Amino acid sequence: MMDSTDLVVIAHLVSSLLMVGMIWTVQIVHYPLMALVGPERFAAYEAAHAPRMAAVVLLPWTVQGLTTTWLLVAPPAGVRATLILATAVAALVPVVVTVLASIPAHTRLAAGFDAHVHARLVGTNWIRTLAWTAHAVLAVAVLITAG
Repeated sequence: MMDSTDLVVIAHLVSSLLMVGMIWTVQIVHYPLMALVGPERFAAYEAAHAPRMAAVVLLPWTVQGLTTTWLLVAPPAGVRATLILATAVAALVPVVVTVLASIPAHTRLAAGFDAHVHARLVGTNWIRTLAWTAHAVLAVAVLITAG
């Protein structure tokens, strides 16, 4: 019979894997294709993009954040504190990059395409991509080591 900790660990892993799938799609497909939209339609594209992306990531990112917090507060038996801490750091990095780099870049791009801002968005998004990927690997380790 699964208990609440088992459910948290599973929800944590599933939400992390969903975020990894989304961020790699954004990094490899979505963000590079922004450069092909064209200047005359880019502001409208960006205006439509932002709320749609927010709607897609809201639930899994929220679940990831809540379950990461839960694991910090009530770590499962058998899981080293350093693993939980590394998981939390890997979850925090995308939040910081989003606030400090991604949101400001999207705000600037809302006024129209700017190649320099776009390149910075793609470049800084690699940090989020790698952090979420690391977070998912760590979430697998949490599942494996949870008693």
